[in-house]
Amino acid sequence: MRSIFLSAMLLSTALLAQGPYMGVKGGINFSNLHGADVQSSNSRFGFNAGLIMRALADRPVGAQVELLYSTRGNRSHYQGFFGLLDQDVDFNLEYIELPALAALRFADNAVEIQAGGYAAYLIHAKVSTSGDLGNGVHELDAGNFNSIDAGLAGGVAFNVGPLQIGLRYDYGLLTIANSDAAKFLLGDAKNSCAQVYIAFGQEVE
Repeated sequence: MRSIFLSAMLLSTALLAQGPYMGVKGGINFSNLHGADVQSSNSRFGFNAGLIMRALADRPVGAQVELLYSTRGNRSHYQGFFGLLDQDVDFNLEYIELPALAALRFADNAVEIQAGGYAAYLIHAKVSTSGDLGNGVHELDAGNFNSIDAGLAGGVAFNVGPLQIGLRYDYGLLTIANSDAAKFLLGDAKNSCAQVYIAFGQEVE
């Protein structure tokens, strides 16, 4: 799995050698889990922030690579005892993420369709609870989860001068759980995430 992350880093290095457009990026994540063992749950609000690099930004076909801090996970809501018990549980995974996407541009490069993949490295895991059973944040042992995540990514972006506004969906291909305890709770769950973002940058000579 680590080879996926290393390959993505090598790809980004090759693209940066082409005189890129570089800048900063930030946005909102709507993350969830998917898989045959996943029970009904709600999207969790999170965020992404980091660097954006666009190769061949003035051409109809180019590429976009990013280096991000990005959150994943989901929110579960529990009710019981005839409606007397309400509890929300937020499962939060924090990653350093490296998306690499090809970009097909239209309308004088103002609109682009992006498709590719991402690799991510897990840096932190926790659970937050709120409700009738109490509020709190509980740190989780990151060793219970696979350190590498990877999957498909695609979306649409709109370029207005130095700004880019985009919508993207990440579909994880690797299971999250690593230990027996995590597999008991999560089964074959994988990450999924819808993202809305804005980026600002300029061409680098």
